[in-house]
Amino acid sequence: MQAREALLATPAIDEAFGGDVERIFPICTPGASDSATFDEVLELLHLGGRSLPHAMLMMIPEAWENNADMDPARRAFYEFHSSLMEPWDGPACVAFTDGTQIGAVLDRNGLRPGRWWRTRDDLVVLASEAGVLEIDPAQVVAKGRLRPGRMFLVDTALGRIVEDDEIKAELAAEQPYDEWLHAGLTRLGNLPEREHVTYGHESVQRRQQTFGYTEEELRIILTPMATSGMEAIGSMGSDTPVAVLSHRARLLYDYFSQLFAQVTNPPLDAIREEIVTSVGDTIGAEQNLLIPGPASCRQIVLPFPVIDNDELAKIVHIDDDGDMPGFRAVTVSGLYRVVEGAAGMKARLVEICRLISEAIEDGARIIVLSDRDSTADLAPIPSLLLTACVHHHLVRERTRTRVGLVVEAGDAREVHHVALLLGYGAAAVNTYLAFETIEDMVSGGQLTGIAAQKAIRNYVKALGKGVLKVMSKMGISTVASYTGAQVFEAIGLSQDLVDRYFTGTTSKLGGVDLGAIAAEVAARHAKAWPANPADRAHRRLDVGGEYQWRREGEVHLFNPETVFLLQHSTRTRKYEIFKQYTSAVDDLSKQAATLRGLFDFSSGRKPIPIQEVEPASEIVKRFSTGAMSYGSISIEAHETLAIAMNSMGARSNTGEGGEDADRLRDPRPAAQLDQTGRVRPFWCHQRLSGAGARRRHPDQDGAGRQAR
Repeated sequence: MQAREALLATPAIDEAFGGDVERIFPICTPGASDSATFDEVLELLHLGGRSLPHAMLMMIPEAWENNADMDPARRAFYEFHSSLMEPWDGPACVAFTDGTQIGAVLDRNGLRPGRWWRTRDDLVVLASEAGVLEIDPAQVVAKGRLRPGRMFLVDTALGRIVEDDEIKAELAAEQPYDEWLHAGLTRLGNLPEREHVTYGHESVQRRQQTFGYTEEELRIILTPMATSGMEAIGSMGSDTPVAVLSHRARLLYDYFSQLFAQVTNPPLDAIREEIVTSVGDTIGAEQNLLIPGPASCRQIVLPFPVIDNDELAKIVHIDDDGDMPGFRAVTVSGLYRVVEGAAGMKARLVEICRLISEAIEDGARIIVLSDRDSTADLAPIPSLLLTACVHHHLVRERTRTRVGLVVEAGDAREVHHVALLLGYGAAAVNTYLAFETIEDMVSGGQLTGIAAQKAIRNYVKALGKGVLKVMSKMGISTVASYTGAQVFEAIGLSQDLVDRYFTGTTSKLGGVDLGAIAAEVAARHAKAWPANPADRAHRRLDVGGEYQWRREGEVHLFNPETVFLLQHSTRTRKYEIFKQYTSAVDDLSKQAATLRGLFDFSSGRKPIPIQEVEPASEIVKRFSTGAMSYGSISIEAHETLAIAMNSMGARSNTGEGGEDADRLRDPRPAAQLDQTGRVRPFWCHQRLSGAGARRRHPDQDGAGRQAR
């Protein structure tokens, strides 16, 4: 909303504030909650002239993108407003009123309950639970539940409940939205084809080294995606150092971690709930949010957030023939003189921001940020740094909504990379070197049984599905809502760097500055452009070692030595060998593998005599497993945790889903704590391992009375 403030103005608001619209800025109070921010934007839209139901459906639209059976007029209404504002995504049942109309709307996923009743004396009740009020069933004349994307509305002036279909039909008929869309939207697939450029193996390999490609990435990342259209399946977690602790030159993407939904904002099942998700978006200049018109939807429709090289060429040359005014694209190079180090990178970023501001004033409506054409003297600025820097510069200048950002990124090849670029403002990402690598692998025989174009489409599909998976972990359904959302945490970057280029990003640790990033770029660049020309003739990619242990690769906590010690100790049941295993892992942690390995106890207290310390067998009785339900882990793991905790005399927690009643008859796997929907454990009566007595509630004292 901060980026849109420069375009906000309507006669109603001008009159209300005496022509000084600046008085209402910022629209969204910094640091306010999600609910407060939503309320402020809703109030703005309503005061700007929209009815309350109109504003609500603009902010929380139903899932229209994949609904082929939706009325065309209603679909046009939603599609038009998607050009004005992205959906405010997430689970919510939002109630609203203007004093005359009162109602509620449910999010597109239906992840919040809403039930309503109407009585004979025209009392209407809507609540999140059934039975919140004692109502005689004989007095109820109508009842129902709020469905995903639907609105419940009571108009007190009319004295009736207004049906969802009636509300939306009236709103869809207010303007000729279908005509506006037909005249304004341009489908990417309808743009004229441009020349396809193919690169030789030597050129591809040199640029692979420039951007830190490894043989492992070609084999484990690109090959499965190009052949099957899906990411390779791997185990969760990582036993390698975080980027800031690694001794290898790591990409800037590795300094960021994805956030995920917790407790009140549940993640989505991107496979089963695919009908409510969308990876499509639009790109182009936005217009005044408060004065919609035909020009509001003059944008290019992108079916995927990732575009191939041919599709990028369509955008770059969109107005070459002079028949697409208002869509002029300008390409800005993200290269800098590598010998100048961090100072040169910083100065180049400032220059790029100035050039883009000038291009916008000159009429550019699409900016392509490119790191192509590096040379022995010019190295690429990390595309994530470049994108975030430009995005926040334009937000601060209040010109962000006047252009769309496309990133031509040679360093992006994984789902995480694309998700980060989208999260920091890119409307579309062109992973050009990954596409050229796939073409090179097909022509070189590394990928067989598939045509290059098919392999590229598979790769684009895999990236799209991967981005959807990442979004769904945060409970976000659409790419439009994810773009610019910055749902990431920086790990190992200095606060000054984050504040300047990644404004608003969480960073709890601090860490390296622009100098370290420039040094890592220079290290990769030196491998691609070695000082000795003879080395160029024997060019080879690094073997890798990030995903699988390699002797010359990244450090792994679980390497052949530690795995052998662990297996040997468990098979022979020798504790001294197990201690060798734990010692080896601890040593690796301290050397740089984990953040926790850098911590140590700091205390000036006098040591406590060991005789005064409880034995481990007593300490573990106060342990409790987290409330992991069947939905998060398997029944085997669920029971194994319960058996383990019960055998130690500790507590296990069933989670919200409870447990199979048969387990109550067997003391070994029976959980000792249950959990209600309000995440409140209580004691249960089943017999527990060896004790036969019931467990006390944690809030009860020794006599079994409720503690005060």
